[in-house]
Amino acid sequence: MSSDSELPIEIDVHSVHALREAGESFVFLDVREQDEYETARIDGARLLPLSELQERAKELQEHIEDRVIVHCHHGGRSLRVVAVLRQSGFKQAQNMTGGIDHWSQHIDPSVPRY
Repeated sequence: MSSDSELPIEIDVHSVHALREAGESFVFLDVREQDEYETARIDGARLLPLSELQERAKELQEHIEDRVIVHCHHGGRSLRVVAVLRQSGFKQAQNMTGGIDHWSQHIDPSVPRY
């Protein structure tokens, strides 16, 4: 998706799941740490830990016009990342509310909760 208008800053797990099921194109960014990713992950999500964001931010630059959906454990870290991304021109960045914990509870119970 490429557009000049901003999307809502938050998106729920059901909407993210629907986008995936429909084959919509977006960058699915996991900003948890490596050990959390090894414990539980959502297939297709790209790991970019919050602790490495500043030094690795250029890796995202090619996606500045794309929809970027960010998640973490419960939604706090990812909301901070979305705020930074939006300030950096990523108008389509969104936070997945409830994080991977809500994903496990409402979409895919095979994803471990921790």
